[in-house]
Amino acid sequence: MTSIADLSPPFLPGTVWLVGAGPGDPGLLTIHALNALKAADVLVHDALVDPGILSMTRKDAVLEYAGKRGGQPSAAQSDICERLIALAREGRRVLRLKGGDPFIFGRGGEETLALAEAGIPFRIVPGVSSGLASLAIHGVPATMRATNHAVILATGHRAPDQQADWAALARTGAPIVLYMAVSNLPGIVAELMEGGLPGSTPALAVHGVTTARENVLEASLDQLPHLVEEGVIRSPAIIAIGAIATFRSAIHNHLLDYGVEAAQ
Repeated sequence: MTSIADLSPPFLPGTVWLVGAGPGDPGLLTIHALNALKAADVLVHDALVDPGILSMTRKDAVLEYAGKRGGQPSAAQSDICERLIALAREGRRVLRLKGGDPFIFGRGGEETLALAEAGIPFRIVPGVSSGLASLAIHGVPATMRATNHAVILATGHRAPDQQADWAALARTGAPIVLYMAVSNLPGIVAELMEGGLPGSTPALAVHGVTTARENVLEASLDQLPHLVEEGVIRSPAIIAIGAIATFRSAIHNHLLDYGVEAAQ
């Protein structure tokens, strides 16, 4: 009989696994992620990894925090990359654990490039993206034939030398799913409306999806800045803007509760 441990490749000493921890609920981990947690010598984790997931490591595993939160002191990305390389060169099994998926606004690409340049073998284990999970858990399809054949995933927090053309994104007509956007949301909303999105455009904000902290709020686009100002929408949150945001109201009364209380 095949065991769960047999379903994953071996976690070899001197290698790094970049693993997506999903949106929070340990039940949404992949089998590969679970096996990596049980095998790793060192776990380098982000701020949004749920404590319940961190508790699944070996008792003798070393946990190192490398979280990056907007507006708060954070480790430099270059330092994180150097740390992963150094740990691997010590012959450790290094688990780099990131909330959501490591390649969707998780800086996984930067870390894999650094590992490759240093000659460190690595493996990538995708995770459930927090953006898409925040919609799906509440019965909101990211795409649906009746409304949209495309969806835009965008981060509200960009590098200092990058500019987002929110007006251009608004003109596409595709729903927009925002990650890490709460602090910049008033400006983003203003530019989206300048690009032609009506203030009445439906929006959905989900904080702490699949965790005990979860809060979900339906609003219109023009209400979002006020809700941020009042602290009703707070970080970390996923914000969906567009026609798909209305689906929760249509099916909410028949959708089985995920296990956490959500505000109405």
